[in-house]
Amino acid sequence: MSTPLPFPSFPAERVLEAMPTAAQVRRAVVRAEAGKTLDIGEVTALLAANGEHLDRLIAVAGRVRDAGLEALGRPATVTFSPKVFVPITRLCRDRCHYCTFVATPNQLAADGRAMFLSVDEVLEICRAGAAEGCTEALFTLGDRPEDRWPEAKQWLAEAGYDSTLEYVRALAIRVLEETGLLPHLNPGVMSWAEMNRLKPVAPSMGMMLETTSRRLFEEKGQVHYGSPDKDPAVRLRVLENAGRLGVPFTTGILVGIGETLTERAESLFAIRRVHREHGSIQEVIVQNFRAKPDTAMRSADDVGLDEYLAAVATARVVLGPSMHIQAPPNLVDLDECRALLAAGVDDFGGISPVTPDHVNPERPWPDLRVLTELCRGSGFELRPRLTTHPELLKSPWIDPRLRAHVDALRGPDGLLADDVSPVGMPWQEPDGGLETTGRSDLHSSIDTTGRMGDRRGDFDEVYGDWSVLRNKVKGAPALFGAALGTDVAAALQVAESAPTTLTHAQTETLLRAEGPALEVVCELADQMRVDAVGEPIGYVVNRNINFTNVCYTGCRFCAFAQRKSDADAYSLSFDEIATRVAEARQAGATEVCIQGGIDPDLPGDTYARIAQTVKATDSDMHVHAFSPMEVMNGVARTGLSVRDFLLSLKESGVDSLPGTAAEILDDEVRWILTKGKLPTTQWIDVITTAHSVSLPTTATMMYGHVDHPGHWATHLGVIARIQEQTGGFTEFVPLPFVHQSSPIYLAGVARPGPTVRDNRAVHAVSRIRLHGLIDHIQCSWVKLGPDVCTEVLRGGVDDLGGTLMEETISRMAGSTNGSRKNVDELIAMAHLAGRPAVQRTTLHDRLEETRVGHASRKEAP
Repeated sequence: MSTPLPFPSFPAERVLEAMPTAAQVRRAVVRAEAGKTLDIGEVTALLAANGEHLDRLIAVAGRVRDAGLEALGRPATVTFSPKVFVPITRLCRDRCHYCTFVATPNQLAADGRAMFLSVDEVLEICRAGAAEGCTEALFTLGDRPEDRWPEAKQWLAEAGYDSTLEYVRALAIRVLEETGLLPHLNPGVMSWAEMNRLKPVAPSMGMMLETTSRRLFEEKGQVHYGSPDKDPAVRLRVLENAGRLGVPFTTGILVGIGETLTERAESLFAIRRVHREHGSIQEVIVQNFRAKPDTAMRSADDVGLDEYLAAVATARVVLGPSMHIQAPPNLVDLDECRALLAAGVDDFGGISPVTPDHVNPERPWPDLRVLTELCRGSGFELRPRLTTHPELLKSPWIDPRLRAHVDALRGPDGLLADDVSPVGMPWQEPDGGLETTGRSDLHSSIDTTGRMGDRRGDFDEVYGDWSVLRNKVKGAPALFGAALGTDVAAALQVAESAPTTLTHAQTETLLRAEGPALEVVCELADQMRVDAVGEPIGYVVNRNINFTNVCYTGCRFCAFAQRKSDADAYSLSFDEIATRVAEARQAGATEVCIQGGIDPDLPGDTYARIAQTVKATDSDMHVHAFSPMEVMNGVARTGLSVRDFLLSLKESGVDSLPGTAAEILDDEVRWILTKGKLPTTQWIDVITTAHSVSLPTTATMMYGHVDHPGHWATHLGVIARIQEQTGGFTEFVPLPFVHQSSPIYLAGVARPGPTVRDNRAVHAVSRIRLHGLIDHIQCSWVKLGPDVCTEVLRGGVDDLGGTLMEETISRMAGSTNGSRKNVDELIAMAHLAGRPAVQRTTLHDRLEETRVGHASRKEAP
């Protein structure tokens, strides 16, 4: 193992660990040879292998790699990506102790260089690469330099950009349009929203995990100390967000920067976990540390070849035959590339005939002719590939606006086609807009037992690895934790006198109430309902228009979503939407509620055009449309900010937004429920921004799956805080989980929906916790059914929602309560609860007298 690094403040005793014994190494190798599942201790032992044990480990790794290549139909094929290295900026806010790529503004000025490469400089590099047969433009840069350097912020502002990542997006589009090279973005840490905006301009992205060692990040003198973007938790979140967004992602470990063998093993396990859950990691780089002059680690030893080979071979064994394992060929001597091939490598990464390796400038790229012969001598064919590996060159991994650029370079087997050269072509929306496809009559043709087909065609891949989710739920008993000890009576006292001051613990206690305590909670909730809105039960005459069920988000609870090729997939044309709007008006509707799946082929202006279609058909129809997830999809496709996109929707005719896509506003639960939906912080951002531009929204919560009352309390607290700040919520709608056809239930992860007790407690405590903030609490008759609706109407609920006319989402999940109610049926449900019904608008203004003789518009609610 390499020796501890000689920093003056380096706590050497912390990096020394007991080396695995020869017996432990031998046992681990034997288990690897037998194909056994290995634990952290055994993988640590493999990383220490040398001599005969290393030879045996390498033989195992080679067999695993060969099996993977056979399965892909490319036996004995090693790949590389012909690229240009584009150093967008050398400025960075981090201070890594081994890096020579980064420079300060003063250093750049002294060298006569600008803070960033200009557009012309980037295009010049890429054109030179295209002329030499390159197909990848690797964008490399420091993390968020504008956060540290005023000079960077000034340069961006003068160029017309708010951030480095906005400039990167613009550069990627120019490269696609003017050179045809495919951008591979490596801008460091990105948020979910930032990555969502970048996906349409790049077929792949990357960021080295490097290590999961918190010690190297937190201890003064260690390599990542003082570098905020090197926080392992932050970097793992980037990998997870890439998976959630369907971004083909490159990552890897950096070997020999002071990590222990155990920490190295933990890093491999972390990468494997993310890939099993999301399937998005296209390759893992195992990179050896090489000391550089003028860095804090200049005196550190380079990783020895045996240690490096053990890391490569162990990575192959841990990550399995389907993972591409990459090793940079310029960071070893050329002859040592033979050893890397033997150890399980199947990819040499990007190699450039035009640009140097700007991160390791002292290490030139190998001559491709020599490397090709070396591979041939080891029994392999070296072939060029695209920046994205063939397995991920499909929807939803590749954005439709990139498909033409990718297809122009892709050969029949997904690798780089023979005798092609990149040519710039427009980066634009897919042709066309909404058109009728599939089962547009779905609302009338679904069997009442649920979906028409068994399950969507990509059930086993779109949701990630179900076993990982089962283990996550089983490994988190707090998800179903025991009741808290706070006294229900004490919580009720606070609720009665000052409900907005209820603590999380008190709210959770009320949510857990049962028996007589639950009856008291419901009685208090119903009295608060009377105080807030009186006796009438509101309803709106509306029509749901689910304009497409094509979706690749991967929500694990949703039985509505389909692939475009699935038999049950459908999309409505603009004409069909107009027809449904006209039919809704004829039936007395005042609102259409419009939502659809996240179809990657929809142009970015689809949402605005739908709203315009509604208003052109019926200018007085209230357009209640587009969830926060749809908003973020539009943001990614148009390049607009959230605020500007919402303003464009408002100008097109959208009157309010449904606050769906909330599920549970607690990421602990959220990332079990959904693979690709927006995170809590982004949902909040969309909602609060909508309120700021005078677009009111509803708020929802889906409960009864892998959650518990503590999560419900968290969710209610978030909603309350938003309403205190914005006042933009019109109503709160608890949505019970419908389990019958839900993938997460069918896979054995979620429980079969909430109990009647859960339903009563959630609706009652929603009224209590939000009293004085949100006047209207709605129940979902389509999910609860009439009997349970009656119970919750007697416990704080004042609204039945809409007539719907069709509601395919709940129906496809297995709801048996129908997809439409006429006005008489809603009035009858209100009467079952012993109260009158009144028709309202979307924004809860009461309409003129209805045929049941209820209040006029002017009457106080």
